[in-house]
Amino acid sequence: MSHVIGIDLGTTYSCVAVFTNGQAQVIPNKTGYKTTPSIVAVTESGRRLVGQMAKRQAITNARHTVYATKRLIGRKWSSPQVVRAIETCTYEIVRGPHDDVRVKARGKMYSVPEVAGMVLQEMKIVAEEFLGEEITEAVITVPAYFNDSQRQATKDAGRIAGMDVLRIINEPTAAALAYGFGKDLDRTLAVYDLGGGTFDISILTMKNGVFDVLASGGDSFLGGEDFDARIIEHLAFGFAREHSVDLRHDTMALQRLKDAAEKAKCELSEANQTDINLPFIFTGEGNEALHLQTELTREQLEDLCIDLVERTFRICSQVLEDAGLGRTEIDDVVLVGGQTRMPLVQRSAESFFSRTPKKDVHPDEVVALGAAIQAASLSGKTAEVLLLDITPHSLGIMVFGGGFEVIIERNTTVPTEASRIFTTVKDNQTSVKILVLQGESDRAEDNDLLGEFVFEGLRPAPAGEVELEVTFSISADGIVSVSARDLETGKAKSITVTATTGLTEDEIQKMIEENRDYLLDIRHSEEVEAKRAAIRRTIREVEKLLPVVKEFLLSSNLGSDTLAKATKLLKNAKQDIDTKDVAELGRDDEALQRTLSVFQGIAQRMA
Repeated sequence: MSHVIGIDLGTTYSCVAVFTNGQAQVIPNKTGYKTTPSIVAVTESGRRLVGQMAKRQAITNARHTVYATKRLIGRKWSSPQVVRAIETCTYEIVRGPHDDVRVKARGKMYSVPEVAGMVLQEMKIVAEEFLGEEITEAVITVPAYFNDSQRQATKDAGRIAGMDVLRIINEPTAAALAYGFGKDLDRTLAVYDLGGGTFDISILTMKNGVFDVLASGGDSFLGGEDFDARIIEHLAFGFAREHSVDLRHDTMALQRLKDAAEKAKCELSEANQTDINLPFIFTGEGNEALHLQTELTREQLEDLCIDLVERTFRICSQVLEDAGLGRTEIDDVVLVGGQTRMPLVQRSAESFFSRTPKKDVHPDEVVALGAAIQAASLSGKTAEVLLLDITPHSLGIMVFGGGFEVIIERNTTVPTEASRIFTTVKDNQTSVKILVLQGESDRAEDNDLLGEFVFEGLRPAPAGEVELEVTFSISADGIVSVSARDLETGKAKSITVTATTGLTEDEIQKMIEENRDYLLDIRHSEEVEAKRAAIRRTIREVEKLLPVVKEFLLSSNLGSDTLAKATKLLKNAKQDIDTKDVAELGRDDEALQRTLSVFQGIAQRMA
């Protein structure tokens, strides 16, 4: 039975893990790193680069290097978060055909799930090379505060990458699972997850192997990218004040600022100050080169970002209230996500919860480890893990006057079911349109529409006389189903809500095929290049020995035939070197290898 992997699809970095030999372990990529940049680039030749290779060329190919798309996944074009992303990103963000968000690189539009699928596919390849087997199933994590559309879009990304996503689980829950797995703990835990693009806080209890989430909250557009943006603004403002030039209008300069900001932020987690030196950042009139050279201190960084940190703890206060707990009732605090390395975040967490956060978890790896444990549980490779998670957003319907009637409250443990009775609002009304919504606003239009259906065939009667029972149910996988029943006649109608991600099923299938074909082409090209490299090495070895054994071959009765055969093989191999036929390249190399073996034997006898 093949392995099921766990993937933390991060805004800035992604991580993949597997459960093997009784424990979860993170799988390193080709370069030996345990995390991979969530970056995709398209080169001038149309070649796709993912991960570290994409990050290396980001400055010289800024317009066609796509990053931090997790913040855009599952969002509508008109959302304020998309407007903010358009203002700050170096790549082109465009409106999709279904009012969704897409990115443009080298003239081609890519959907956000498609880009995420490229990153997930890279994680799949990392796991396959490590395990030596094909990976077809995965558990993928998402921020706890992701809505239904964002979760479905992430699941679609997994399909585009060629995997069956067994479950989507919340990142803080996965971190808690990794923290408590195999331990006999009876604790109340706060998981504070501040990553590259999102913030989550979850309060849960752990007892007898049961992980029970009490409440979650967050902001799916608050993370390390925003801290970087504050540094970029600071640097750009200082440069503009000195040179009257706004570097943010130059794509390459903006990408250099972004790289410098991220580097400075990381250095200031260890040091009290750092130098930022960006020579030739701009060329002015008369080809005058302008340089950016300045110093940034930890104190300055904290002043720039203190309000971002304070926002996270306002959310923490609300989630504690939702959980019905005080700060002193939290036993352990676990910090997750790369941005929690910032000393200001660590001090603030210790002050808020009145206890030192736990240091025995790796902030970049713990979520993937938890996903791998969940994957092992679902596939029967370890004892079943009982996760009692919650729905992060309220669910309900629109009622007369445009109000939002909640049927399932946020932070309700799933699976769950709840019903409400509604009446007709007009005389002789024979049908009712039911709009299924998700959100926290009292106004229906401010919440997310998940689906809708029309209930027809009601008995004509005065307003308020005909009663409909509307029932919502959510499965452990987060699948929402809605039904309505006429209490008088017993007639019923139901739908399973499938959130729209801006992609049709036909589009998803086309992306799956294109992704698979592209990967096959790349693998074939890599195989061809490997064969060519092998032949070139063999040719060099044969040609190096040829002058040494030539005299012996010419003096031998059979030598002239061997020499002629070797010469012909060399000529054919050099002619075939440009072919893309792997089999033909292989035959040439095998023939040359036999000749090389003969030459090496002769050379040894002559020595």
